[in-house]
Amino acid sequence: MSALKSLLLAELRILMRDRMALFLTLLFPLVFILVFGFLMGDIGDVSRSTMGVFISTDLDREELEAAVAAAGTMEIVPFGSLAEIKEAVAAREIDFGLVWDGKQLDVFYDAARVQENFAFQQVATGITTDFNLRRQGVEAALSVDVIDIGATSSANWFSLVLPGILAFSVLSAGLSAISGHVTAMKERKILDRLIVTPMRPVLLLVAVAGVRLGIVFVSTLITLFVGILLFGLRYEISWLRYTVFIVCGTAGAMGLGTTIALLVRRPSSASNIAHALSMLMLFLAGIYFPVEFMPGFLRALSVAMPLTHMANALRYAVGVVEMSEAEFWAISASFLGIALVLFPVLARYVIRPLRH
Repeated sequence: MSALKSLLLAELRILMRDRMALFLTLLFPLVFILVFGFLMGDIGDVSRSTMGVFISTDLDREELEAAVAAAGTMEIVPFGSLAEIKEAVAAREIDFGLVWDGKQLDVFYDAARVQENFAFQQVATGITTDFNLRRQGVEAALSVDVIDIGATSSANWFSLVLPGILAFSVLSAGLSAISGHVTAMKERKILDRLIVTPMRPVLLLVAVAGVRLGIVFVSTLITLFVGILLFGLRYEISWLRYTVFIVCGTAGAMGLGTTIALLVRRPSSASNIAHALSMLMLFLAGIYFPVEFMPGFLRALSVAMPLTHMANALRYAVGVVEMSEAEFWAISASFLGIALVLFPVLARYVIRPLRH
């Protein structure tokens, strides 16, 4: 135990001196969340949008105003002319505009807002349908009720993205913790000095994993709470599941990182490989857009990605997707098993001097 304690303290000192590693592990996920949250957090949410309305005639004015009022909690801004509403849409002072001249109901929106226009168009279609029914003096034959299936409530886009980014930070930190760090120790001859001591190779990997695990856990908590406080996200977090999976997921990612350290000699090359693998999985694991949108062969590839299962498990732990308990614990046990198998098996091959 004294040897492990000494290695833990030494590893902690090494990490504290490496400001870039600290930033990438501790603060980079937070920066990621802040950037995407402020830029894209409201995608698909029309409740905060602004609609301009210009009605040039009193014909059916009451019916249209009633249809607009029933459309939701959007901010409604009246305009005095068609030119004004077009200018406001072009300048993005309003999100879209509605114009009624007694004969035709027109909708104006900025075609460059590709990611948001689908939501605005849906609102405009609903207003048009409601307006037509009110003009005819009839009500809709059927009403639509949205019912969430399962124990979790409906989640918006960003509430699903946040735990996915947490999973990505766990994966990328785990991959680079062993691969980049151990290869850097080899290149700086630190490993040579450690090897001549009566140290078991696996203890060094355990020390590296233990220190990085603590940093990753703190990083995910900071990022999670910042997302909740700044963007009003609501989660029903199971802290037992969350803690268990962060530990198992980080350990498993570090176990996978030992294979990179085994194959690559140079720290820069190891870091590049770890980064490339992480980014590849980021785009194929359904972090930013649903896997269902992908072609069939990419969906099959996504199933094989560790990050896909990490993201789903974390989303389940914070209460935004459904998953069976058996599946969650199987995923957690699988990542823990990867670490328990790879650390002892590969330690003797990874913890050795750099040979030119």
